[in-house]
Amino acid sequence: MLKNKLLNDWFLYWVITGPISIVMLISMFDTNMTSGEDVSTMIQLSVRCAVPLLFLAFAASSLQIVFPSTFSRWLLKNRKIIGLSFASAMAWQLLFILWLVIVFSDYYLNEVYVLRDAIEGVLGYIFLLAMTITSFRFARKHIKPKSWKLLHTSGIYILWAYAFSVYWWELFYYSGPQLIDYIYYWTGFLAWGLRAAAWALQHKPTIPNWVLTLVGRTIILIGLLAAAFGKAWQPASEHILTGYSLTKIPELYLPYWPFEPFLPLFIISFGVFLITREKVN
Repeated sequence: MLKNKLLNDWFLYWVITGPISIVMLISMFDTNMTSGEDVSTMIQLSVRCAVPLLFLAFAASSLQIVFPSTFSRWLLKNRKIIGLSFASAMAWQLLFILWLVIVFSDYYLNEVYVLRDAIEGVLGYIFLLAMTITSFRFARKHIKPKSWKLLHTSGIYILWAYAFSVYWWELFYYSGPQLIDYIYYWTGFLAWGLRAAAWALQHKPTIPNWVLTLVGRTIILIGLLAAAFGKAWQPASEHILTGYSLTKIPELYLPYWPFEPFLPLFIISFGVFLITREKVN
């Protein structure tokens, strides 16, 4: 079934973006777009349509390493198309953001605008635009392969980090998270986890250090618990990491500061690093 031409190359692009565009148009007429709240709802809907595509593109190469299969090979082959489909879905979000800023500017400034969030969003769109343009041969041929790889690797991490952090905050900071917030958070975590597992397999030691392996697995377990129970430690971490004179500038301008959604991932990464260390004879 995955060899069907409708599920490959540019046919797949239209199979994905066509229904998303139809959903956007129907929802626009259904909500009337007569208030800032209506437009904010459309922004949220467009993101929910786009994020699964981002997570698929993010995990494609790692899935092929960790769980090679017909599906993983199909996903890796069509990663570019899935990425472009994500970009198209995000174009809807950009449309609604501009709509909100221009038409309902008072609502945006009073209810939505936060400088650091705006910086994160602009940074993400800059990378997304650059990645989209350089996905085509006419632009790719003008940059060196190493530069292209650096752009797309850093870009996909920045885009993933933005989406992942949004759902982390929904679960562990705000009240009343919805089921879809849990699904998207853990899907984003799994996509990153596949990357960590792929890195571990590629750096698997010839002679494992069993002491470091045991310590590393314990640290990974601690990181997993931290990822699952963020509400238990988020208030304490915010108290420890913010509110100092030295942190005033990053609190205003630095995207993702103080990196609370990623603290469990840093812990897990350290555990994976220990597991891949060679035994010293």
